Amino acid sequence: MAVPDNDLKQVQTYQESNLAYLQNLNCFVSTCNTKFKDFENLTGNLGDTVTYSKPPRMTSTNSLIANFQSADQRSETLTVDQQISVSYAFTSQQLIFNVEDYMPRFGMAAQEEMSAKIEANVANNCVTAPYRFYGDGVTPINSFNQLASALSLFRNYGSAKGMAKGYLQDTAIPAIVGSGLNQFAQNRNNELANSWELGEFSRCEWYTSNLLPIHTAGNAGINGATMTVYATTLNADGAVTAITFTVSGAPGVDANSVKAYDKFQFNDGVSGHPNLRYLTFTGHSPSAVPVQFAATANAASDGSSRVTVLINPPLQANATNAQNLSYPIAVGMTCSVLPSHRAGLITAGNAFYLAMPRLPLQVPYPTANKTDPDTGVSFRQTMGSSFGLNTNGMVHDCIWGSKLTEEYSMSVIFPV
Repeated sequence: MAVPDNDLKQVQTYQESNLAYLQNLNCFVSTCNTKFKDFENLTGNLGDTVTYSKPPRMTSTNSLIANFQSADQRSETLTVDQQISVSYAFTSQQLIFNVEDYMPRFGMAAQEEMSAKIEANVANNCVTAPYRFYGDGVTPINSFNQLASALSLFRNYGSAKGMAKGYLQDTAIPAIVGSGLNQFAQNRNNELANSWELGEFSRCEWYTSNLLPIHTAGNAGINGATMTVYATTLNADGAVTAITFTVSGAPGVDANSVKAYDKFQFNDGVSGHPNLRYLTFTGHSPSAVPVQFAATANAASDGSSRVTVLINPPLQANATNAQNLSYPIAVGMTCSVLPSHRAGLITAGNAFYLAMPRLPLQVPYPTANKTDPDTGVSFRQTMGSSFGLNTNGMVHDCIWGSKLTEEYSMSVIFPV
């Protein structure tokens, strides 16, 4: 291991300034459900998993005659599949004469770098998990009225009791607060004006982030294409698991027509077809929520401008415990697909999980495992030297996994 060309200052000409670090808004890591704290305290490695249960789903009949249904245990698997490290090295002379008293600052810089990368990775669940969304990717989210509308749609579908959590783009907050200050509500407006933050609104705690993920849409979304249903693929229960669309205005063969995690919504007002609405997740009653879904894989269009999209969730009109539609998907219905966008989040029920097990000790090197109280990041620090060489190295690293339960979440879509 060679020592990098370090830029170090002589002690007699160098003064520590105590400048603060340029920190990010690490709201996701600090608010995730760390129910698996015991999992964090165990020694683990990449690929370790933990399974957590989800409430079973049932269906009912308007009769006293029993209609037995299968009892399914629903679960999700959280896998530790992410890794990161920061490393640096010194010669013995540099360590003794230049940076020995400065080492905590290097350690903090390494920790801040890792925490930002971990935060961005955890925030990516805003794109990959939800199949429901609020916003069209073109209209800015800039008012309390829009937040209230987003929450009403989130809860109309079915939501866990208690406070929800919302994660918004930091640059959108001034306009949202400004919209509230224009309303005559003296006490609340005094609080807003003094803090210039959202805080609690409509039984939701609002957090801001400068690390919300950007989803780059396929060309169908970028070009604002209308997607017309050409055919559907059904599973054994009769649920739609894939839809073949004819893409309006497409050039024919397009390898980038649809990207994984593109978001779709069925359009209203299509002649000869009903306006589709989701059923409530529990009770299977008609809701006010438009039928939305997400692509689960990239898809290319063919020479006839047709593309087959694998979808989540399966769209089921049959009377099962997974039924979510009153009417089946029919040929001729149309969908819109979101353009590239930045994704925030609304979730409830403490359904956003994070697990960070300890890494093994690096015998024979001195090793320590710590959990940072500010960022929630558990990390390992290892120090060592190359035998017979003038090299002293330090490594900071950690592993983690995160999971957002899809039916407990909804993306909030901001224009890029």
